Amino acid sequence: MDDLTLIARNQLDDARASAHGRSAHLFLHDGPLRQTVIALTSGSALDEHNAPPAASLQVLHGRVRLTKKSGDQDMIAGQVGPIPHERHGLTALEDCAVLLTAVTEVRRAGG
Repeated sequence: MDDLTLIARNQLDDARASAHGRSAHLFLHDGPLRQTVIALTSGSALDEHNAPPAASLQVLHGRVRLTKKSGDQDMIAGQVGPIPHERHGLTALEDCAVLLTAVTEVRRAGG
């Protein structure tokens, strides 16, 4: 059993010590399911990248901006939402930790 609060705190400490202002820890890997805590210091960002087949983002601490072509979305601690099915990025509006839950593959019926 993992303690999200402790993982988030540790990742925030690591992000603050990092020259790039970010840190991540994959703590659950079960087949196509991945759960990762990502911490960013204020102003740090994850550049635009492709979306997995299915994913959600939950803000554990702080505030973030999910950047995407269809319109940016600000999120605060306690909020959870889907990752868009388009290229997107993430910017820390203040020191933050988020939980990324992603499904890396989807099996099609009959396949």
